[in-house]
Amino acid sequence: MKIYGIDFTSAPSTRKSIAWAECVLEEGELHVEKVDGWSAFDGFEEFLRSHGPWIAGMDFPFGQLRKLVEDLGWPFSWESYVCIVSGMEKDGFEKTLTDYKSSRPSGDKHHLRETDRRAKSQSPMTLSGTPVGKMFFQGAPRLLKSSASILPCRPLDKTGTVIVEAYPKLVVRCVLGKYVPYKGDSRKKQTKEQRKKEREKRKKARKNIVSQLATERIKEAYSLTVKLQEAQKKSCKEDSSGDRLDAVLCAVQAAWAFTKRKKGYGIPQGHELEGWIVDPWRG
Repeated sequence: MKIYGIDFTSAPSTRKSIAWAECVLEEGELHVEKVDGWSAFDGFEEFLRSHGPWIAGMDFPFGQLRKLVEDLGWPFSWESYVCIVSGMEKDGFEKTLTDYKSSRPSGDKHHLRETDRRAKSQSPMTLSGTPVGKMFFQGAPRLLKSSASILPCRPLDKTGTVIVEAYPKLVVRCVLGKYVPYKGDSRKKQTKEQRKKEREKRKKARKNIVSQLATERIKEAYSLTVKLQEAQKKSCKEDSSGDRLDAVLCAVQAAWAFTKRKKGYGIPQGHELEGWIVDPWRG
């Protein structure tokens, strides 16, 4: 089965692309065939139009919070409220979230989906730092326009293309036993020497993650092992953004979901409105 992992960004460019990994799952082995990136949304949209069969894990929130949908008076249907969002301008969408949050009491401004609480991930309303709210705005309407089955938000029968929500940090926690920073530069480090040490530390963490993908720990949790070619290993280790490694980790979660396809792709019922991150939720 063809498996894809996609590390999404709300503003793709030559400097920070939408990283993707193309893999094949055969007899419990996930063979990573190619890791690359799209520097514009055109490549992502072309991929969404590609023929299957394939399943892709994508790292951005597919849905918004039930409470937010209710409070804004949006319809209680993923397709319907994403259609409303797709008709909004970027500034208008961000203003909607900003105005809503400003009207909320302190401590209740960023709502979390159940899957976010379990994954310890950010609220899909977040517009700064890691702006997953902006990712939702750019990603979800594009998913809506596709003919793929978007799980669990828009399940379609007899489709050869399936898209699930992924969150690579869960795989990192699994293989390392805890989360260890592995990408980007720490802005808290002010001197050149401190920044250099921090980069080296995060590169070492990426090397450790890559090496752990072929171990029993990943096999026990995700029922598969990952086969990376040497050039791809080097690419994942050297990429300080961590995006290429994240794309591979998203593919791991998508592959696991495929192994659970007869059991709803491992997604519990009742999350059609908000979405759900696919993962065995161990460790």
